[in-house]
Amino acid sequence: MRDYPPTVDEKFVRSRGMKFPDDPSFLRGRLRRMLRRNNYEAKETQAALRVVRAGDRVIELGAGLGYMSTLVACKRNVASVHSFEANPNLIPYIRRVHAANGLDNAEVTNAILGAQPGRADFHVRADILSSSMTRFEGEDPPQTHQIDVLAADAVFADLKPNVLICDIEGAEVDLIPALDLTGLRAAVIELHPQWIGPEGVNKIFAAFMAAGLAYYHRGSQNKVVSFRREW
Repeated sequence: MRDYPPTVDEKFVRSRGMKFPDDPSFLRGRLRRMLRRNNYEAKETQAALRVVRAGDRVIELGAGLGYMSTLVACKRNVASVHSFEANPNLIPYIRRVHAANGLDNAEVTNAILGAQPGRADFHVRADILSSSMTRFEGEDPPQTHQIDVLAADAVFADLKPNVLICDIEGAEVDLIPALDLTGLRAAVIELHPQWIGPEGVNKIFAAFMAAGLAYYHRGSQNKVVSFRREW
């Protein structure tokens, strides 16, 4: 999707051969340095490059800056990657990233997936990576948006993904067990055990095991865990 094509004089921060518009509204401080040093999403990058193959149909839950969708579209030439991102402020930037890298196999939708369609609150903070569906105790009231919730079963049936990439700040504990994972060949999940606890981690592992996918050690590191049907 190329709603925001780069201009000829646009400047970029480059990371792992990918281009990210050098917009201080999104890239500043530590985040900008991590991109330049190829340290941003390092564990997720290693995992994705181990499990994603050319021709895969990837669904990404939690797009962030558009880093992972751009990575797999560029480096693995996937058939498609469709990202769902709850933060409406990030959508234009993600589309700029996709356009800057000349992608025609990557799309992003401002929505989250759930068991039933509806609407949900999403809280946007100055630190874009700390935005979430959770209100923090004692914080100043964040900018809150009502975000579309799409029925996960319908989305999976429509897109027919065979790879899942997921980083949704703890919401994985409720969403993953509710998804139909049987059509997946592989998955990369960033867990948030500090929020979901050991019971939540076990629920996620059990969901993948029930769908016939096994923990894949070569694609896992600390909180980033991978699952594959065969390895």
